[in-house]
Formats: sequence, structure tokens, C-alpha cells
Amino acid sequence: MKKSVITLVVVLAVLALFVAAALTGLNLGFAKVDSVKDGIVLGLDLVGGSEITYEAQIPDGTSAEAVSTGMESAQAMLRQRLDNLGYTEANVYLSGEKRIVVEIPNVDNPEDAVQKLGTTAVVQFQDADGNVLLDGSDIKSASYKYSAVDETGVAQHHVVLEFTDTGKQKFTDGTKAVASRTDGKNYLSIVMDGNVISSPTVDTKYASTGIDSATAIITLGNQKNAEYAKYLANIISAGQLPFTLSNVKLEAVGASLGERSLDTSLLAGLIGLILVCIFMICMYRVMGVISCVALCIYTAVFAVFLSIFHINLSLPGIAGIILTIGMAVDANVIIYERIKEELRLGKTLRYAIDSGYHNAISAIVDSNITTIIAAVVLWWQGTGTILSFAKTLLIGVILSMIIMLIFTKLLLKTAVGLKITNLKAYCA
Repeated sequence: MKKSVITLVVVLAVLALFVAAALTGLNLGFAKVDSVKDGIVLGLDLVGGSEITYEAQIPDGTSAEAVSTGMESAQAMLRQRLDNLGYTEANVYLSGEKRIVVEIPNVDNPEDAVQKLGTTAVVQFQDADGNVLLDGSDIKSASYKYSAVDETGVAQHHVVLEFTDTGKQKFTDGTKAVASRTDGKNYLSIVMDGNVISSPTVDTKYASTGIDSATAIITLGNQKNAEYAKYLANIISAGQLPFTLSNVKLEAVGASLGERSLDTSLLAGLIGLILVCIFMICMYRVMGVISCVALCIYTAVFAVFLSIFHINLSLPGIAGIILTIGMAVDANVIIYERIKEELRLGKTLRYAIDSGYHNAISAIVDSNITTIIAAVVLWWQGTGTILSFAKTLLIGVILSMIIMLIFTKLLLKTAVGLKITNLKAYCA
């Protein structure tokens, strides 16, 4: 009895902690969780802003591979430039083979956004004093590789640069000068739009000759992952795109519709949550009450996760949240029906609970895995607001499967420990 009371108090304390973290944030010293208001980034359709569509003006004879690589580089360039301007909540995605769409919430003047973004990246290689040694026009290509680059034979993430004839000579002269420095500043900074992207070191052994090669390797070691290396290669490539970008569509999205939609969606979510709780209590009594407590914990934890990962929330994303509210109790419905079957066969309450979970777990896991696969594919292949839906759906399904299984079983056993054992209360 005492153990069950302690368990109930702990569960309610956890619920209160997550609710407080979701509403006001939480600062633990070593880690900080923003409140939902500060942590969740509202998408363009909720707060308004600007939508800019760029189209690549591709010269005749440009290969499909060059276009594909160039579009990825252009996307990386625009993403970097948005981050530099402070638009970290903006969304950049490819639309078709030749278009890139940029969505910037809370920016009402798309012309001003276009002027800030520009259309061409300026990539430069500078020494520690800011002297430009070569720029993007001196580079034929930049590509990501993962392999051994020295005598140690240890594979590393790195970027391979291929220079033009002029770029090769500039790079040789530049690395010679950098390697010869005696002040310890033997590094070559890769700069885009005035912001340092990377600062690889030039070995002092090249002080007399420089790196005399048509190619060069920027090693990143194992401390940088593949995504960063690919990103760096794209940024460098953006300085010598095989085409130009021109904005073909500017659109200011008003916030009034989004605000009304947000209020309506939140109201719909609240109504859905209440109706689900009422249904569960009417159908399963004590087990339904336990589901409602677990559902509240799930909702609070979900809100905290959205804040931690700074999910860009759009209307489809809210739809994904509302969808997972109903899905969250789906596992419990299957389990409770199995428990009722066991009780009708005359089994004890404790045995019925264990057996009900054991018999239902495989069906629950299988159904949730299929949804997770669908969410992962949407996240991988989706663009724009589809990403918001995919992220909330994926997070929601995983959390619901964990919380609704673990907490409901814990609370059911706690209820038995508290002497709530009348079988009618469990619909037997």
C-alpha cells in the first residue's frame, strides 16, 4: 500500500514537472528547457511572413548532374545566409528541379528579404589578416569524401577541392605564405559573406613550396560528421554555381488567417483531448481514468520535446499533434480489451493486467512501426509544411508508444496496490 502511494505521488510529480516545463520553461543549470511559447517556432502559415521562390537560369549544355549538385549548393548557401541574418526559423527547400522556395516567418516585406538574401554567394579563402588569397571562381568543384587521407590509414570526413589553373597557382602561393607565418596563425579561413565557415590549418612543412597541386583536401577528422562535411562542400561550391538564381515569385502571407487557424486548431485539439478522455472513462472506468492521466503526461512531454527540438510548427504540424492524441490511447484500447477478456475468464486482476499487456504488445508494436516508417519517409522526402506534419507525427507516435505503455501499466498496478480491486470498476 505504502509503495503504491509513493508511486502515485512520483507519477503526479513527474506530470507537474513536465507541465511546469512546458508552460514556464525549466533551468537546471547544466541544461535549460524553453517554454512552449519560446521554444516552438511557428511556421509561415501561422504568423505570416514572406515566401520567395527562386528559379535557376541554367545555360544551355549544362549537365543534369551539374544542375542537381548546383541546386544543393544553392540551397546550402541560402540556408547559411538566412542563419547569418538571424532567420534561423526560416525554411528552405527544393521545389522541382529548378526552383528553391524560401519561407521566412515574421518578415512582412518580401522585397527587403530578397535584397538581404541576394542571389550569389561570395566565397573567399583568407589568411589570418583578412587578405583574400583566392575565391569561389578559382575552384572547379568541391566534394565530400570519407576515406584515409594520410599515412595513418584512419578514415576521416573531408572535402576535396579541385582548382582551375589560375586557382592552383593562387592556392600554392597562398598556402606557402600561410605556412611560413611565425605567429602561429597558420590557418586558411573559408569565408562566405564575411562569415567564417571553416578554418583549416596549413602544415608548416609547406612553408617553402606551398601546396602545389590541382586538388586540395580539407580534413575534418572524426569530430565533424558527414552532414557537416557535405554542408561545407556545398557552401564552397555555392561560390561557383553553374547558373544564376532569380526570384520569380514574391508573396507576403498575412498573419490574420494563421492566427485564427491557430486558435481554432488549438481549440479543436483541446476538444479532442476532452472527448477522448470522456470516452475512455465511460468505456473502461478505472482503466479509462488511468489512460487520461497517462494522456496528460504524454501531452506535457510532447510539448516539452517540441520546445527542446525547436520544431517549426505549421498547421499540418498541429494536425499531426491532434492525430497522435487519438493514436495515443489506441494501444490502451487494445490492452484493456485483452484485460477484460482475461477477467471474464476468471483470472485474478494482477494476472489479467500482465497477460493483457503480454498478449497485446506485438500488435501494438507492429502497428506503430508501420506509422513510424510512414513518418520517416515523409520526413526524408517531404518539403515545406509536410516536414512539420512528419516531425510531429514521428515524435508523437514514439512518445505515445513509450508513455502509454509504461505509465498505464505502472498506474494500473498502483491502483491494485491501493486496493481498487472491484472487478466492476474494470468493466469485468
